[in-house]
Amino acid sequence: MLASALRLMGDEPTSLHADIVNQLRDFIVEGHLPPGTRVPERELCEKFDISRTPLREALKVLAAEGLIELLPNRGARVRQFSEADIRNLFEVISGLDFVAGRMACARITDEGIAEIEALHLEMYTHYLRRELTDYFRINQSIHQAIVDAAGNPVLSSNYANLNAVVRGLRYSANLIRRDRLGDAMREHEQIMDALRRRAANELGLLMFEHMHRKCEAVCEYLREQPNEPPQLEEA
Repeated sequence: MLASALRLMGDEPTSLHADIVNQLRDFIVEGHLPPGTRVPERELCEKFDISRTPLREALKVLAAEGLIELLPNRGARVRQFSEADIRNLFEVISGLDFVAGRMACARITDEGIAEIEALHLEMYTHYLRRELTDYFRINQSIHQAIVDAAGNPVLSSNYANLNAVVRGLRYSANLIRRDRLGDAMREHEQIMDALRRRAANELGLLMFEHMHRKCEAVCEYLREQPNEPPQLEEA
């Protein structure tokens, strides 16, 4: 009952629709459907080679995550965030990062640190090659791995759900602020160093500040976007 009450949004799907949900989420996150645009169901059914029933089930999951909005009798549209929305979300995410960093240092195994180290090296390779999509994917995995190392499933679930909401904006902000990638890599080096030393307070603060800077980058990206996004109407 407590876990249910604390959960902010629905869990990741575990049915046969999970693959469609993941593909559709990535499609939105990578900017193929800008914020505020209608979701073109017919086009997506053709793209993913599915009928409307599994597509609409996937849309319900993404609506629960906060990525899209379901419109009564009018389909769905990609959620458009205000700067206040973003700051509110990142305040919670950065707080969870701070708590998770401290707890992870006390609970993570040497093997767990080695696994995150391997992810960090993989991310660095993608950074050097300017492979942004792969860099971003591994970056997200590193943050979630540190949070999971805290050993608290309620924390892990809420962190994953909140990050799903802002994931698309974080990705888009990287496209605009490519100079931010170098700073982010240096911050990740500091995070890894603190994790290796199991410096709990230092790691928590580094993760908190890292996410705060990401919030500022996302807000800057939002301010540069047009107020009226293009609409994709159903044919």
